[in-house]
Amino acid sequence: MATDISKLGLKAKWQDLTEGMSIAGAGTSADFMTGEWSSTKPVFIEENCKQCLLCVPVCPDSCIPVHDKKRAAFDYDHCKGCGICVKACPFEAITMEGVK
Repeated sequence: MATDISKLGLKAKWQDLTEGMSIAGAGTSADFMTGEWSSTKPVFIEENCKQCLLCVPVCPDSCIPVHDKKRAAFDYDHCKGCGICVKACPFEAITMEGVK
């Protein structure tokens, strides 16, 4: 059963919700601020960064944007705080902090 996710909200009836483990549509991650679920977040230390971009392809949520061949600030709206980017960075340019 597919559901139009644009109709889902706080006042949605239970009959309008999707069944578990079903995908309601493509490209829906932009509609949800999944970064709110995290208890930790990565912190970018720009002076340590060598722009090797090794952190970019390992991010499972594509939260490390690249502009003009340089990495930009994290997309905290969608970052889940997994820490994979910290392990991938050989220059200690990323650390993890607790969300305040």
